[in-house]
Amino acid sequence: MHSAMDSLAVAVFHLAHAQYPAVAPFHPAEVYPECADMPHLSESNHVYAAVRECFRLAGLDKDRYGTPQWNPLKELIRPGETVLLKPNFVKESHPTDPNGWQYVITHGSIIRAVADYVFMALSGTGTVIVADGPQTDSSFEKISELTGLPELAAFYASVGYDFKVFDLRKEEWESRKGVVVARRPRDGDPFGYVAFDLKECSEFLTHAGGGHYYGADYDSDEVNYHHTDGRHEYLIAGVAVNADVIFSLPKLKTHKKAGVTASLKNLVGINGDKNWLPHHTEGKPEQGGDERPVVAFKSGAERNLVAVFRKLSLRVPVIGPLIHMLARKLGEKLFGGGENIVRSGNWWGNDTVWRMCLDLNKIALYGINDGTLGENVRRHYSLIDGIIAGEGSGPLNPSPKSAGLICFGVNPAAVDAVGAVLMGFDPYKIPIIRQSFLCKTFPIIRGSLADVYIVSNDSALSGPIVKTTMPSQLCFKPHFGWVGHIEK
Repeated sequence: MHSAMDSLAVAVFHLAHAQYPAVAPFHPAEVYPECADMPHLSESNHVYAAVRECFRLAGLDKDRYGTPQWNPLKELIRPGETVLLKPNFVKESHPTDPNGWQYVITHGSIIRAVADYVFMALSGTGTVIVADGPQTDSSFEKISELTGLPELAAFYASVGYDFKVFDLRKEEWESRKGVVVARRPRDGDPFGYVAFDLKECSEFLTHAGGGHYYGADYDSDEVNYHHTDGRHEYLIAGVAVNADVIFSLPKLKTHKKAGVTASLKNLVGINGDKNWLPHHTEGKPEQGGDERPVVAFKSGAERNLVAVFRKLSLRVPVIGPLIHMLARKLGEKLFGGGENIVRSGNWWGNDTVWRMCLDLNKIALYGINDGTLGENVRRHYSLIDGIIAGEGSGPLNPSPKSAGLICFGVNPAAVDAVGAVLMGFDPYKIPIIRQSFLCKTFPIIRGSLADVYIVSNDSALSGPIVKTTMPSQLCFKPHFGWVGHIEK
């Protein structure tokens, strides 16, 4: 399906001091002509207005804007299709702020506003599915409660719309003091899971890290099995490969391994097993490793000890995790904590995680439910939640950034490039963004990074991103491992 919107254009709505509405299911606060029969809030709803304005700025169905017939997503979504709304539901809590979830995960009001216009395009004959695979030691039930998903589901059921919510994980962990102490099975994706092997189409093709990758669990043998001997395998949730459209709804944040996390990084959540995903490569930089800038004797000893205690946790129930917790506590005193020491690929030199993320984006666009890749399989759109964003120690321990931003586009790579610029960063210095424009096999975007441009209600932001200079109040503080390397 072709859209009147240029894939290199990104619509940006900026409203300083914008806030989220507090009451689910987050009805609009104004009577808009296209949804005049909908219930309305007595309080303000900056988010609904911002999402609507982004679609207008994008020029979608522009001839009918302001009339009851305006249907902005009709050029992007067909009646009867299945649309996956993919938020960032990484974790239900912030380590220090009880209200910090608002700048860690996608707010429910974003989901509501987008879902309304998706249902409008579906003309009452399709399905909207909200799904994600949060960090394994997160509570999907608590995330659902915070984001108002039960209220959203009840509202859509009351008007006869097919709205579903899925936790895509096969397993949920319980962690204490950073150590996994229990693992419980989950129902997982009702569509099942599909294994893909990208082989020579993978962005890991020229990477020499096989055998030294570290994934998301204590057993690194599994991730290395899936990424050696020419294999580059991923286990993808069936809901993603059976959807007609993936509509990413990420949170705008800094990220310790990728520099920024937005649309491209958001697809980590469509996996059935995150331990198939290389997150960094162990070893010294001169030998192809990217775990830290310098691997000296002390840091090498730390890595070897960590490996011992991780295996102990896996193999010895109860006692193993307890010893692991004690070792972590002593280790922080001896080697330093994660908030001030670069380790585990948490720096600008990580040459692993961007490759994994771009592989996932290829599957999102081209993946068929038989595990192969084809042409024109699926569309992937993006709308970023930057109302209250996260800076500094993202993605799990950021500081709040009241940016008041919503960004929308029909190509996630372009949207992320704009997101980085709005944060005060140079997208050419962020591998996950720069390389997304350079994929030769199964391209993620067609066009040049230099040609991406912004259409905004804020004239100071509009124009080519290469000429955009951000006001100081919008510039984000990077993760400490990226300071001095990605700023414009």
